[in-house]
Amino acid sequence: MKLELLNVDEGIHDTLSGLSTPDGVGSITMRRLKGGLSEGVDVVMLNNGRLSLQVLPTRGMGVWKGLIDGVPVQWNSPVQRPVHPSFVDPMRLGGIGWVDGFNELIARCGLGWHGAPGKDCLRDADGKVIGEPFLPLHGRIANLPAHLVTATMDDGGLSLTGVVDEGCLFGGWLRLQSTLRTKLNSNEFEITDTVTNMAGTPAETEILYHCNVGEPFLARGSILHTAVRELAPRNARAAEGISMWNLYEAPTPGFAEQVYFAEPARDTDGWAVSVLADPDSQTAFSVRFDTSTLPWFTLWKNTQARQDGYVTGLEPGSTFPNPRSVERQEGRLRTLQPGESVTYRLRIEISTDRQRTRELLEEVTALQIATPRTVHDTPKPGWAS
Repeated sequence: MKLELLNVDEGIHDTLSGLSTPDGVGSITMRRLKGGLSEGVDVVMLNNGRLSLQVLPTRGMGVWKGLIDGVPVQWNSPVQRPVHPSFVDPMRLGGIGWVDGFNELIARCGLGWHGAPGKDCLRDADGKVIGEPFLPLHGRIANLPAHLVTATMDDGGLSLTGVVDEGCLFGGWLRLQSTLRTKLNSNEFEITDTVTNMAGTPAETEILYHCNVGEPFLARGSILHTAVRELAPRNARAAEGISMWNLYEAPTPGFAEQVYFAEPARDTDGWAVSVLADPDSQTAFSVRFDTSTLPWFTLWKNTQARQDGYVTGLEPGSTFPNPRSVERQEGRLRTLQPGESVTYRLRIEISTDRQRTRELLEEVTALQIATPRTVHDTPKPGWAS
């Protein structure tokens, strides 16, 4: 069964029909929020019988939050509800206004750029400077609505596909086609994103998946279990905590964020895995990603007071979240020719079972044992801006 929930070109906006399995175990429905900063935000609810997810077509197909076995899968941002992009000014606060709408479990950063705000330097083939645009934090895609959203249900489970265009005159045209899939009664879901250069000229592109996790997975004594080839602090602040880079503190008022950059270890299929486990190794949040197109990993530790946003970010990326000029200089940017595409894949698994959590941690340990690891005490030249 397939249903168009939203199609701008055909005038379709379906909040009445939805899809459900014959036994009522699985369902996909859409609603539109009313009032406040959420006015006009569409929310698609996917329920596989065990895991439910809320996806935001209005915000670049980001995943707002989830619930599994009665356990919330989310973080508590000061931004309490989804914010319509019309209320987000990316240039606010010197170019970090993106955070005015930031509360998702998974928020995409990209597609033309992502990372810290700053002035870019564009040059022609002869090296002549032809422009110096200011690029605000984390790009545009998280604040762009999908124009086509399709729900599908079959024997394999549920899927949701959205199409989002990031384009402007004289500024290129990149298209994201995102599909989220989950099986019935599963504790997992996967995201497959294809980015295509729809323009007639080459286009630089980069992406980062800001996967943000709070309590109960995050607590004093929680540990990030991840196998890496190399890891370094982003700056002097992160270097202060390098001896406990993967160990978390309790909510701490005034805590200043710490960020670490890594080249992840890969299994035989070229996938990497990071697992955040609570102090008792009862619950775990796992992110797997295909390193053929997501070769880098960023860890964001933001263990400030609960009411200020107690959260950590597990962030696979095509590049590091530096200004685009840095990533270009270091050769990590990807250029798509007209009509060319690149596909990104990641899988999320949420464990509420101690035995399954233990298996995930053993998997990471085995991968690290097989991979020599280097941890730098100070920022690595070429990685940090």
